[in-house]
Amino acid sequence: MADLVPFEDITRLFEDFEHTAWRLETQRGYASDRLGPTWARFRAGETEFGYQPEHPWHANVRRQTELGKRFERVRLVDDPLTEGQRFLLASGLGNVEAGEDIRNLYRADAVRIGLPDHDFWLFDSRTVVEFVFDDQGQDLGVRIHEGAEAVIRACQVRDAAWHHAVATNEFQAKFQARLSP
Repeated sequence: MADLVPFEDITRLFEDFEHTAWRLETQRGYASDRLGPTWARFRAGETEFGYQPEHPWHANVRRQTELGKRFERVRLVDDPLTEGQRFLLASGLGNVEAGEDIRNLYRADAVRIGLPDHDFWLFDSRTVVEFVFDDQGQDLGVRIHEGAEAVIRACQVRDAAWHHAVATNEFQAKFQARLSP
């Protein structure tokens, strides 16, 4: 098994990839979100967080997508959504405006089609960065996999998840309609 390394050791991949950075998000909530500056605004009732050109993530996504690269992710969500998932749905709109294609997939569907229960990034269909979290959603580090078996499995997961997932804007509209009287 690959050694655990700090997430900061792989951040260069978000600029150095050649064509696609793809993520599967499986957690019901992330400690990094709860510790971030928009969490309190979300808890106070704010529900939409748009594109912020000065935000480092948004700036990089915009820069990379303008070069023709793709940022994509599928988020697993529960029914009903957890507080952390509702936050990601609200805050993800800024990522979408920056250029990310984010889609949502109900966890029950992910289980049905055999998706894994761990988060990972897949860069250029050749490097897998698997996250390790504690029980509170705190990132403990990542494992880097470049072997054929791990990469092929990640590509299969990506293709299956992408096929069944719903674009964030469409998912959010359906979600909001369910909340309306």
